[in-house]
Amino acid sequence: MHMQPTVDTRPVDPIVAPPAEIRISGLEKVYKTERGATHALSDINLEIRKEEFVSLIGRSGCGKTTLLRIMAGLVPPTSGDIEIGGRALWHGESVDSSVIRKLGVVFQDSNLFPWYDIEDNIALPLRLRGVKKAARRARARELAELVGLADFLGNYPRELSGGMRQRAAIARALSDNPELLLMDEPFGALDAMTREKMNLEIQRIALATRATVVFVTHDIDEAVALGDRVVHLTPRPGRIKDIVTVPMDRPRGVEIKQDPGFHELVGNLYASLNEEGDHES
Repeated sequence: MHMQPTVDTRPVDPIVAPPAEIRISGLEKVYKTERGATHALSDINLEIRKEEFVSLIGRSGCGKTTLLRIMAGLVPPTSGDIEIGGRALWHGESVDSSVIRKLGVVFQDSNLFPWYDIEDNIALPLRLRGVKKAARRARARELAELVGLADFLGNYPRELSGGMRQRAAIARALSDNPELLLMDEPFGALDAMTREKMNLEIQRIALATRATVVFVTHDIDEAVALGDRVVHLTPRPGRIKDIVTVPMDRPRGVEIKQDPGFHELVGNLYASLNEEGDHES
């Protein structure tokens, strides 16, 4: 059966639907430079439900990473609001530390500390929060088991492959039991085979931890394979063009790419992106 992508404008039944974990209202971001102002994001309005996996796509320069960094408490918005778990993340240019503790962030580069072994890298956020050594070692071992690194806790980052380093980065992001996992092209630098494997792993991990996930990617196939919904941002300034529902149960294996419905969704998203023409990154 062919399934057309649709903009998700259906009314939410408060009895059936899970509660919104993230509410973004009227979000704007303008960067001011010596050469003038760059309008990165415009009028972003989005709700993401608890335990939902949302993929963000769009051409280079559309503001995907900017939006994720605002959600991560790294870059302040120019205007608008973000609520996470019912609390405002930003108050002017300051962030609510109690909200930040709900977040885990993974970037394209694993950013592991080369002088720490994998156990200490995973446990570092707990160390910075004053958790005792025995407790953080136990948590690191638990997470290493979850991400498939139980046999590599004593290794250093240079001794691991790129995929294994990203597993360690994911484990570190999960160390303090985040409710929201923000991922900025975490598998973009991996080879195709490793990337496929990590796509399966992140679905398994998200389901096991019951985290809400926002996942930035340039790869349309990846966005559809992973997401419950795919949010398509327009070129600068980034606006939400479409929110596409993926009507397939998770987790999804590589066989999903043989599904006609999958191809229909991917094809329509490619067509929508191609309508926009080429823009600078």
